[in-house]
Amino acid sequence: MRPGDHPEFFRFPAPEGRSRESTIRLDANGVFTHDGAVVEHAGLARAMHSWIRRHPEDGRFILSNGYDWTYLTVDDAPFTVRGLRPDGDRLMLALDDETEEAWVPEETRVGEGGALYTRVKRGLEGAGGAPFEAKFTRHAQTGLEPYLAEVDGRPVVRVGGALRRLA
Repeated sequence: MRPGDHPEFFRFPAPEGRSRESTIRLDANGVFTHDGAVVEHAGLARAMHSWIRRHPEDGRFILSNGYDWTYLTVDDAPFTVRGLRPDGDRLMLALDDETEEAWVPEETRVGEGGALYTRVKRGLEGAGGAPFEAKFTRHAQTGLEPYLAEVDGRPVVRVGGALRRLA
């Protein structure tokens, strides 16, 4: 059993001489920094993306690998949509934690500067604070162009033979 499986895991105090607060930050482009320096090790950055959760009691963002956890600052959305690919009558989103999931256009909103945001990790609802919001990178957002259409003056996504309305 890993420490993270223990029901009191998030109530355990920090290791002696340490704090649960950190200077780890996830910027609006999905890039991690620590003490202001970019986390350049690709493997560590990938792992950190997969460790994003919400603290079960206070709802703040944390990084948890199942053995320890710490708070982090998230400047925008905790996940980023890096790309997409068609899969039958749906589009699959490639997320920065190296997972893929089906896009639900109806759960997508337009944010500041025209950026698209969508809900992800819906299948993990209740686990680690899911679902979460993901921001489309410019690359992913422009990749939607071949699938966009307009019906009755409203934007829709056309994949395969299906039409789906955006929120």
